[in-house]
Amino acid sequence: MKPVQPRHTAFSPARVNAIVGNTLLELVRQKVFYFLLIFAVVLIGASFFMGFLRPELQFQVLKDVSLGAMSVFTWLLAVLATAMLLPKDIEDRTLYTILAKPVHRFEYLLGKLLGVLLLLGIAMGVMSGMFAAVLFLKEQLMIVESIRETQLTDPAQIAELVRNVKASAFTWSLVPGVIAIYLKAAIFASLTLLISTFASSWIFTIVVSVAVYFIGHLVPIAREYAVGGGNAWFARDLCAVIARIFPDLQLFNLADDILAGNSIAPGLFLQTVGLGCLYVAVYTWLAYLMFAKKEL
Repeated sequence: MKPVQPRHTAFSPARVNAIVGNTLLELVRQKVFYFLLIFAVVLIGASFFMGFLRPELQFQVLKDVSLGAMSVFTWLLAVLATAMLLPKDIEDRTLYTILAKPVHRFEYLLGKLLGVLLLLGIAMGVMSGMFAAVLFLKEQLMIVESIRETQLTDPAQIAELVRNVKASAFTWSLVPGVIAIYLKAAIFASLTLLISTFASSWIFTIVVSVAVYFIGHLVPIAREYAVGGGNAWFARDLCAVIARIFPDLQLFNLADDILAGNSIAPGLFLQTVGLGCLYVAVYTWLAYLMFAKKEL
């Protein structure tokens, strides 16, 4: 049954906001926040099984494990949560009810995407809070342990030790790294939404999204091969196509520089944010173009 076309086509933030709320509520009911429990187990486990490392390495390993787990879990959450939105609404015939009202298809897609992005924001906030709490506890334990081992009594030396430990624990450069992780998850939420507009099933959507994830990390290699790949013209042209079509996910791996002790330049961070927003906007617009032509 094809839904009746809405009589009012003017964009309505109120209608989008209603879809955002319903989408978030639907995703919460699907218990997608179980990912946060797994993250907590990984985080706490990593913090307790690092006692055999040198003190200066413990914070680095904890940051590496935490940011890596955060990146993987937000990506999985973005793909799994988005892939089932359209198929579920079509199967439950909720989509027909919504589009039969004066709701534009763009409003529907935008509301669904913003609902997922809000879910990702909540998840990132919770995981960042867990990360900060474990980092703080580890910092306090290391301060106490270091003072006990060194048997310092001079207040000046103790203050210097505390400053050194705190400098190793938390740095403000972690914030751009967390934001970059969120941007990468947002890109995959919009990309998965695009794929779901023409996919035959949600399983196909997930498979393609996973494939794009791995290809996206190989884009820099493909770009280099396309520039100087020798005489293999077919492989060179294929790499050039890959470099132009797929997102370069390595641009969002700011955590590598952070863990290496490098500060993130403001210009580079703003460029990363702008590129991430551009990817999301382009994929969302392409999703709307595909969805507008979809027979329902």
